Amino acid sequence: MPTPLIAGNWKMNGSRALVEAFGRAFHDADLPEGVAVALMVPFPYLEAAERAFDGSCLTLGAQTLSDQPAGAFTGEVSGEMLRECGARMVLVGHSERRTLFGEDDAAVLARVRAALAVELTPVLCVGETLEERDAARTEAVVLGQLEAVFDALQPAERARLVVAYEPVWAIGTGRTATPEQAQVVHAAIRERLVRYDAELAAAMQVLYGGSMKAANAAELLAQPDIDGGLIGGASLKVDDFLAICQSAG
Repeated sequence: MPTPLIAGNWKMNGSRALVEAFGRAFHDADLPEGVAVALMVPFPYLEAAERAFDGSCLTLGAQTLSDQPAGAFTGEVSGEMLRECGARMVLVGHSERRTLFGEDDAAVLARVRAALAVELTPVLCVGETLEERDAARTEAVVLGQLEAVFDALQPAERARLVVAYEPVWAIGTGRTATPEQAQVVHAAIRERLVRYDAELAAAMQVLYGGSMKAANAAELLAQPDIDGGLIGGASLKVDDFLAICQSAG
């Protein structure tokens, strides 16, 4: 059974004050045994978060990275820079990076490799749009995005990833997949991972990233193939995020 992981993605939100509030709250948080917690904060707050989260249960993560280690790439941030600022995880292929910034499967794979090269844990995001779901293409799209990365990696590299299923139609829209709908896709992901290695499939953390919040977390997390959550808006509220983490026990 994979270790439950609750990961918050602040996107382009937050402040130093919020970083410090989370640091204080999670220093003293009473969480279920074995639950792992991470926060993906914006680049400018990484060093402040490293200080604020020190000694707490929070693992620090970033929201994306360059596929290049260094060079004349104005505005980009390398994996080594993220490591130096305290990050240990990084989102790769988030739906907003795919749709707003044009990252295709090849770009996602390059970023996964860049993360692995500097010992960052990539959280590979996969998911379908409303149009793709309505066209009954959910599994084809989701598993295609998964295979575009996993097919290109060595077995030891695959074992270092986390997968997050985020139905794009349920992010920030007020719509949420039912626990049963989410479970169907998570089970399909797990089944496809078995083709690579049964032990890999059993150990892989597969998170649900479709508007999980305090009110629905327990029911979603009770599904057999949902190992945690990638939390958006609710991760900006200390009490809500704590409640989700407590639901993961």
